[in-house]
Amino acid sequence: MSHYQLIVFDWDGTLMDSTGHIVSCMQQAITQLALSPLDDSAISHIIGLGLNEAAYALYPDASATTVEKLANTYREIWLNSPQNTPLFDNAQNLIQTLANQDYFLGVATGKSRRGLDKVLKSTSLESFFHATRCADECHSKPHPQMIEELMDYLGVDPKATLMIGDTEYDLQMALNAGADSLGISHGAHGVDILRACQPQQIVDDLHQVQTFLNNL
Repeated sequence: MSHYQLIVFDWDGTLMDSTGHIVSCMQQAITQLALSPLDDSAISHIIGLGLNEAAYALYPDASATTVEKLANTYREIWLNSPQNTPLFDNAQNLIQTLANQDYFLGVATGKSRRGLDKVLKSTSLESFFHATRCADECHSKPHPQMIEELMDYLGVDPKATLMIGDTEYDLQMALNAGADSLGISHGAHGVDILRACQPQQIVDDLHQVQTFLNNL
C-alpha cells in the first residue's frame, strides 16, 4: 500500500461521465431564462465549481437575482431529468479495490448534497466512502475547506492525502490544502490546464489511476 491513507475523488468528470449531461441541463436553463447563449465549452469549463459560483462565472455581469435564478433553474432541471450518466469504465472496480486495501475514501464535489446523494444511491457506491463534502456545505473549490474537513474528520495529514480530479478546481483545492493531487484527462479540463496545478501525474482514465496507485 502507498504512503497515502486518504484518497478523495471529485465526482462529475472524474468518476461519472456526466459532463455532457451537465452542459445539456445548463443550456436548457439558459434557454428557459432567455439569457445570452453560451458555447458548450464555456459551460464545461465551470464544471467543478459550486452551482452559484458556476452561474456567476458564466454571467459575471448578471445581477445576483439572475445568478440565483440560473442556479435554481439548472438544479431543478438536473434533479428532474432522466440520468443517462454512467460511471466511467473501471470506476466500480477501482473504488471496491481501494476500499479492500483499507484506504479512507472521500468525495469532494461541486454537486449539492441532494445531487450527490442521488448519484451515490443510483451507483450503489455510497457504502464505500467514509466521508463526503459538497459545495452547499462548504466553500466552493478551489477553496480548501472541503478537503480540509475530510482530512480533519478522518484524522489524516495533508501529505497522506491524494485528491483525484478532472479540473483545475480539484487540483488547486488540493494544492491549497497542502495535499497531493492526480489529474485525470477524460473530464472537463485539458492536460495543459491540469499540469499548471502541479499534480503528481496526469492519467487518461481510471485504469491508469489504478496503475498509478499500484506502482507507489
